[in-house]
Amino acid sequence: MGPFILDLHTFELDAEERELLAHPTVGGVIFFSRNYHDKAQLRALVKSIRAINPQLLLTVDHEGGRVQRFREQFFPLPAPGALAHYQGEDKLSLIQDAAWLMAAELLALDIDLSFAPVLDLARGSEVIGDRSFGENPAEVITHAGAYIKGLHLAGMASVAKHFPGHGSVRADSHKESPVDNRDFKTITELDMVPFKELIAKGVVQGVMPAHVIYSHVDEKPAGFSPLWLKQILRQQLGFTGLIFSDDLTMEGAAVVGGYAARAYSALQAGCEVLLACNHRAGAVEIIDALPHHLQCDLAPLRAQRQTSATSIQADMPLESHPHWQAASRRMQDFLARE
Repeated sequence: MGPFILDLHTFELDAEERELLAHPTVGGVIFFSRNYHDKAQLRALVKSIRAINPQLLLTVDHEGGRVQRFREQFFPLPAPGALAHYQGEDKLSLIQDAAWLMAAELLALDIDLSFAPVLDLARGSEVIGDRSFGENPAEVITHAGAYIKGLHLAGMASVAKHFPGHGSVRADSHKESPVDNRDFKTITELDMVPFKELIAKGVVQGVMPAHVIYSHVDEKPAGFSPLWLKQILRQQLGFTGLIFSDDLTMEGAAVVGGYAARAYSALQAGCEVLLACNHRAGAVEIIDALPHHLQCDLAPLRAQRQTSATSIQADMPLESHPHWQAASRRMQDFLARE
């Protein structure tokens, strides 16, 4: 498959999108709230995409809390931070059920992947905030580990973000070019620890780096840095899964140059899958610039659905599923207490 993930304008495919989805450099789609009206509409949209290319990787940001693209007719997922602050003895199984519910609803609609979990520490970044599972590495490792287990039980792969950690930087990389002036030792002994430990456990299938410049390590943002991605993530941490760029239209990526330059810089740094969202002209510029022979093996991310005996399959009636019934009751009880 091609390495580029495309976004869509609205509830249905237009003529340009049908053409772009058949392009050899396009390997997937990312959905946003503007693509969702109700489950019937989304199911029809997915089927129209699959009719063009059944192997496209269909993705969304669906973490829970403020980052949940589909809401009407979907289960209202709590923010990771709310789950992390729960004091009950059943906290980890509750977190696992939250991940399972999220993944199950998406997989039943034939959507392959949510870009989750966030492994950033909750240490002052407003854009991260309650998207984080905790303030310290041990909390994040424990809570995100339970979350990943829930993803895998449903049949969904995990994508850990934003490597090596965005949580200690106040600036929002959507709007600014964040700079972290801490030394390498501090970053590796704090923010990077959840990535290191969960990668070592073999439970992370994908990683998304941050559009943050760690000035004492490299002058380039992590997502454009061979030092961070090839030397540290690949060689030192031993990560063998897929590396996704964060959105190449974000302000934190603009320091690299134009859209095509950002794409090439990300690929040269070690990213294998590229996202450029909410800017069709920029996306087309990247698609036109990429060589047609450039391919990426996205199959391992979809393979989780086949390798898990408990996987949720497309069009499965969730309401009659025993795990759905039990998990949704638990989550409703939790939300009622919040």
